[in-house]
Amino acid sequence: MSGLAIETRGLEFSYVDGTKALVEMNIAIPAGKKVAFLGPNGAGKTTLFLHFNGLIKPDGGKVYVAGQEVRYDRASLLDVRKKVGIVFQDPETQLFSSSVRQEISFGPLNLGLSKEVTEKRVRQAMEDTEILDLQDKPTHFLSYGQKKRVAIADILAMQPEVLVCDEPTAWLDVKHTRQVMEILGRCNERGVTVIISTHDVDMAYSWADYIFVMKDGQVIGEGAPLEIFDDDELLKDAE
Repeated sequence: MSGLAIETRGLEFSYVDGTKALVEMNIAIPAGKKVAFLGPNGAGKTTLFLHFNGLIKPDGGKVYVAGQEVRYDRASLLDVRKKVGIVFQDPETQLFSSSVRQEISFGPLNLGLSKEVTEKRVRQAMEDTEILDLQDKPTHFLSYGQKKRVAIADILAMQPEVLVCDEPTAWLDVKHTRQVMEILGRCNERGVTVIISTHDVDMAYSWADYIFVMKDGQVIGEGAPLEIFDDDELLKDAE
């Protein structure tokens, strides 16, 4: 896969109290890569991610997905959300169904896919995230790490071109952090562009192909991991 997965041009967004969350944001995310957004809490990472599939409409500027400008009518948003799937930081905000299988089935069925196609997608997503043994369990009985994997499977069943994960390892122990990052790595090997946010500089260095560093609603640096980690001042701003 070549070209750009997502691009923003002059992206601006302010909260209702007037605080600027994104300031003249110009980024180009290469397709088919593992991309990390580094930055402290409040840097604007989550707000930026919510623009990637039209969950937030910018105050100014534009967002492009696979070269197409994101528009905000119902049909256009449905199309972009088929291409870009977002896994939220807290899986509790994403899981609603009574069982794991029902939860993961909801998205494909909502797209109008047949029961047969949906079942194939759901099984594949559960295999990819190592939760086949959990398929009949109530989601509210799962551990936090299990809920994280169900939330990822939820989006994978939609077969997006771009998988966006907001702090995918937040509040996970070392074992479950490794498990989640391996799952995301395998997704990328199949051609999915995987984008994460994190403030863990070591994880970003070891996992990502390309890194953006954010602070105060702006990208203050970007490049391959070696380039980013050669700049001590930039790393201080990322933490």
